[in-house]
Amino acid sequence: MDTQVFKISDGADCSAVLSAYGARLMQLWAPGRAGVLADIVLGHDDVQGYLDHPGTYFGATCGRYANRIAGGRFEWLGGVVQLDCNEGINHLHGGALGFDKRLWQVLRADARGVTFGLHSPDGEMGFPGALDVEVRYDFTAPGRLQIVMTATAAADTVVNLVNHAYFNMAGQGSGAADAQLLQIDADRYLPVDAALLPLGAPADVAGTPFDFRVLRAIGVDVPVGGIDHNLCLNGGVGPAVVAVDPASGRGLRLFTNQPGVQLYTGSYLPEGLPGKAGAAYGARAGFTLETQVWPDSPNHPDYPSAVVKAGGVYHHEMTFAFFVAD
Repeated sequence: MDTQVFKISDGADCSAVLSAYGARLMQLWAPGRAGVLADIVLGHDDVQGYLDHPGTYFGATCGRYANRIAGGRFEWLGGVVQLDCNEGINHLHGGALGFDKRLWQVLRADARGVTFGLHSPDGEMGFPGALDVEVRYDFTAPGRLQIVMTATAAADTVVNLVNHAYFNMAGQGSGAADAQLLQIDADRYLPVDAALLPLGAPADVAGTPFDFRVLRAIGVDVPVGGIDHNLCLNGGVGPAVVAVDPASGRGLRLFTNQPGVQLYTGSYLPEGLPGKAGAAYGARAGFTLETQVWPDSPNHPDYPSAVVKAGGVYHHEMTFAFFVAD
């Protein structure tokens, strides 16, 4: 595929490589102790690798509705919307031809940032109403990367975009991320069924493997099958997530305006999956931090709403602030 690839930098230690295919984050370089740089997101060396291994969604912008919708169906304006079902009988990450598999336009590009644009027509993957989408990656200050996802709706619709980067704060070829530390500002999470669909009301994280309110190792007390759950963010002014590799000191703080984050610990990444620079990934090689509206929200009126009215604008911000721990 003929696609443009861009390198952006904060003018100091941090940099990123982006692709117009899926408005995708291909590389993200951050410093550890003694200034040692590492690429902290999983992926492939070139765009062809993403075409060959689409099921991971490495680094992609997923939509129009990321995460899952039960049966690919929901009631809408007196009728029922039927979406493309690409995970058995359910809808996942926008369908078989979601935004992650589209070649986006390059609207603006400079040394610090790139803006990608996409038009999604009415009825694409079953979604009502046309949508014009922009994703901006921008180093706003040294050690600070911001991703802003916006979408303007021509008619009433639902929107839930996510960035699907997998993080390993130790860098490429470092094996499982189990020993890395994670803290998430969430008192509640969504229990799920065997299809990873929410069962209903949020539950308290206390006494469960989903309690990351205090910085702790990702691999401690992980349930069978790993974690692939929405944590319901408390919405405070501080970081929603903190992640640290204790060996290198490499860390990030994630800020967002979204009500949830999908933590997936990568338990089903296939063994021997070709990665970057000769690395081979496997189970738990990285973890996602997909800030989002809660999954299946069109079927749960009591969840935060994903509805965008005609002429309205969806606005999703996530900011990564990198630091080095003592």
